[in-house]
Amino acid sequence: MEAFGYLAVLISIILGLGIAELLGGMARRIEQRSAFRPFAPAMIWAGILLLIHIQTWWSMFGLRHLEQWTFVRFAVVLLQPIILYLMAVLALPSLNAPEIDLRLNYFGQRKWFFGLLVLLLVGSLLRDLVVAGALPGGTNLGFHVVFFAAAIAALSTTREGIHRVIAIVTAIALVAYVGLLFAQLR
Repeated sequence: MEAFGYLAVLISIILGLGIAELLGGMARRIEQRSAFRPFAPAMIWAGILLLIHIQTWWSMFGLRHLEQWTFVRFAVVLLQPIILYLMAVLALPSLNAPEIDLRLNYFGQRKWFFGLLVLLLVGSLLRDLVVAGALPGGTNLGFHVVFFAAAIAALSTTREGIHRVIAIVTAIALVAYVGLLFAQLR
């Protein structure tokens, strides 16, 4: 077995756990639909995270050409799926969560969630530095700046209206990001 195939197993497992967490949370919301009130930013961010999980898995295929793997290089690559999993756990309340109200859960997890988003973006740039030896190109870096600004803005306020706008703008930007930079498997 080649090195990437071997290492991709753990990456796929962690991403799969995050996807399962998100889908399970969405299924719980459907199943318990009479017991909770929807909160748009929470549901939008769950959808954003699902797309980021899939995009991350999709983009990891590009690492198959990397011949020299070190533990540090692999740890940096693995950082993104780990952070994504943690964000998936925080995005929607679990059956055992102290708070099942989507709005209260969202604002209760806000600092951790968006702090992890900042860390995810830093990890993404770090991955490019460690794997490719340089920061990503202009468009990719530009989107990272937009996502970073959204995360900082969400960390800085508890105003519900601003969180609604941030979620919608981020969702639109993420769809554009994936469509422009990751439409083809490379």
